[in-house]
Amino acid sequence: MVEPLHVAVAVLAGYLSGSVPYGLLLARWRRGVDVREVGSGNIGATNVARAAGWRLGALVLLLDALKAAVPAYAVLRLAPGEAWLHAAVGMAAFCGHVFPAWLRFRGGKGVACAVGALVVLVPWAALAGVCAWGPLLWRTRVMSVSSLVGAVVAVGTGLGLAGWGAAPWSYAGLGVAFLLALVWTHRENLQRLRQGRELRA
Repeated sequence: MVEPLHVAVAVLAGYLSGSVPYGLLLARWRRGVDVREVGSGNIGATNVARAAGWRLGALVLLLDALKAAVPAYAVLRLAPGEAWLHAAVGMAAFCGHVFPAWLRFRGGKGVACAVGALVVLVPWAALAGVCAWGPLLWRTRVMSVSSLVGAVVAVGTGLGLAGWGAAPWSYAGLGVAFLLALVWTHRENLQRLRQGRELRA
């Protein structure tokens, strides 16, 4: 049994890790650009790549994944039998990225954070999602569509693994929560898609 105080500390640490706005900080430091004022206005890797180059965008992608992966891995090692806590910390990191207190709760869309948490907790589901995302992005150049399709594939894989007893249901539930949250964070992208105005990567 994990003490309530330890749970609170773990969840708070996950949120604080997720809330570090690497995209905003690195673009401002390396290029003098506020990514909230260019392109889509998002602080994530895709908009950083548009505003400051693909190398910086790739670095932000990695850091945004790590800020969920690291706390998820830490709690996995410290409390290996508490799958629900691993999922809670992964979701806390995701929420920190999407709703960072330092930016008036206006952050990124959370794709990289979700992938980072799933890589640690359900690596096969994360791999399936990335394998769907990559070729689709290459073909369409539309990040929103590729990300959501990848999320659907990852969630389906996670549910299948849980059904076969190869992963805890808490992890599968985390994947479903990620998918629903990603649909919400991409609501403007979906509207632009219907209007034929979505930006390409």
